Amino acid sequence: MNRILVTGYKAAELGIYSLKHPGIPIIKKAIKKQVTALLDEGLEWVIVSGQWGVELWAAEAVLELQETYDQLQLAVITPFLEQEEKWSDEKKDLYASVLQRANYVNSVTKSKYDGPWQFKEKNKFLLRNSDGIILLYDEEKEGSPKFIKEQALAIAKTQDYRIFSITANDLQNIVEEEQMDQY
Repeated sequence: MNRILVTGYKAAELGIYSLKHPGIPIIKKAIKKQVTALLDEGLEWVIVSGQWGVELWAAEAVLELQETYDQLQLAVITPFLEQEEKWSDEKKDLYASVLQRANYVNSVTKSKYDGPWQFKEKNKFLLRNSDGIILLYDEEKEGSPKFIKEQALAIAKTQDYRIFSITANDLQNIVEEEQMDQY
């Protein structure tokens, strides 16, 4: 497994509106755990589209892991140019910092936002150019990751495409582990 796509909910779908939300470090820790496990299997690239939410936090987690794992590379492949255009300055700064430190940055469509078709093209491209997916998604809380999960499942039926899930239970376990460590 060379290249893994990491995706999940947008921040608003999780009710996260602040960069200081206590859930962000928990999500990053869950992603780090999964990525670290895959490094033993030859993982080289983590790919995200850089959307505000799980993908940007995954990118931050990978950049933190790069301090320990030299071979780990980060690709940010956006659906369209300037996707951060309407974000707050604080979010734009974080995004710019991630793009600056990523090993590869590109855009599926070479224009600014033009319609929902760009998200569909992004999903197709990212699934086609990865060997598996880490998906932060909970079946009980439907949201935008549902569509890419369905596409990944369809691919997995015809070829070796691995799907790793991070669920609400996984996040809860990390919270409980951290609480145990504090005592």
